[in-house]
Amino acid sequence: MKKTISNYDIKSKKVIIRCDFNVPIKDGIIIDDTRIKESLKTIQYAIDQDAKIILLSHLGRIKEQADLAKNSLQPIAKRLSELLHHPVLFVPKTRGVEDIISSMKEKDIVLLENTRYEDLNDKKESSNDQELGKYWASLGDIFINDAFGTIHRSHASNVGIASHLPNGIGFLVEKELQALSILNQPERPYMVILGGAKVSDKIGVIQNLIVKADKILIGGAMAFTFLKAKNLEIGKSLVEDEYLSFCKEIMNQYPNKIILPEDIVVAKEKEEESPTKNKEKDQLDPDDIGLDLGFKTIEMMKEILKDAKTVVWNGPLGYYEIPKYQNSTKELLEFLTNSSKKIILGGGDIVALCEQLGFKQKVTHASTGGGATLEYLEGKKLPGLEIIENQE
Repeated sequence: MKKTISNYDIKSKKVIIRCDFNVPIKDGIIIDDTRIKESLKTIQYAIDQDAKIILLSHLGRIKEQADLAKNSLQPIAKRLSELLHHPVLFVPKTRGVEDIISSMKEKDIVLLENTRYEDLNDKKESSNDQELGKYWASLGDIFINDAFGTIHRSHASNVGIASHLPNGIGFLVEKELQALSILNQPERPYMVILGGAKVSDKIGVIQNLIVKADKILIGGAMAFTFLKAKNLEIGKSLVEDEYLSFCKEIMNQYPNKIILPEDIVVAKEKEEESPTKNKEKDQLDPDDIGLDLGFKTIEMMKEILKDAKTVVWNGPLGYYEIPKYQNSTKELLEFLTNSSKKIILGGGDIVALCEQLGFKQKVTHASTGGGATLEYLEGKKLPGLEIIENQE
């Protein structure tokens, strides 16, 4: 077990909390504040314990000067103040803040500017620059990592700071790890649903889970690489030819574990108004584009999933950006959430879509970290977690 914020006496201490405020912002307006809300429990605990609170987070990617203004954390500070009913001082820089920090009083909250501003010229944040990590650590007494979404990355704002300070995890990371730990000894039958666009994103997950899960159900655009590996016509559907041999090999090795679509909803163009047809998997024309799972496949997957006790789901099953191709994802979410199964959603697009469709409150756990959850499912070590001290 890792140390948590509650293992420390933080009264009057300067506590650096690495949060995940990487939320969608358009024209300075926050589109979805879910990740901000997920961070509130840890921050509120620090307020209640009379700590001096220094918040760090990244937002987006900083590749050029133009990225700075659109990825400022200023709107986050405003929203955070509203949600906490407590003032949050936004400091529009990442260094040279010693005077502000030294004048902090108990219960004060300071949010520094986007940690990735340090990436503009030489990637100091994302390369875990030692000097930068040491500088940020010098501002505080204790470091708490509550950013599950970046816990799989070795950055200056997590691994760097933790290398120099007593440290622990926050309540959000603790909740994520407790939920995912179900998968170490899952109730069986244990089924995995994998969607999304690319096989390449999920190779490690497939290799790790194929030996642990009872079935892996494949949907999304990644299904077409598997179908092409079976020498089926997939038309103009998305495919990764360089992974055909991987798909062939894994299906030959585990012929009864991987479940592929039986039929597919196709159109000639990826447009809302394009007419659609439901076709058998071996009936696609060269100009068809597969955009969702067909009706027969949905019923087949329900039949397989009805006996499952534990289900992990990563990635939507159709071209969900167009609502009419959300059908298979919606049908299976509805089917699963009307049961007593343990359902864990592996972050990213499937969580966003699940919330949009109104099912998020009905799943066992919806992870805040897509990449982090995938790496956990691959069995990889997470650098931001590895550096955290263990409880004695």
